[in-house]
Amino acid sequence: MRNYFDTSASKKPTNLTVNSDLLETAKRMKINISATLEDALVNKVRQKMTTEWLSENRVAIESYNQFVEQNGVFSERLRKF
Repeated sequence: MRNYFDTSASKKPTNLTVNSDLLETAKRMKINISATLEDALVNKVRQKMTTEWLSENRVAIESYNQFVEQNGVFSERLRKF
């Protein structure tokens, strides 16, 4: 899996505002809040970077898809299935 950030970087304390009942429920259930937040941020960053990459490369992707539609893929004649 691709890393979207330096996984060896040090941890940094931060202040957050969270619904108090949700926080207490999570603590009562022994949910690691820091790890949960970090996992959620990794997913959000991955989604955002993917969306940005697709947007930045949209023209090239569309161009390639059009080329394949018109000419097929280079290995098409080599396939055995």
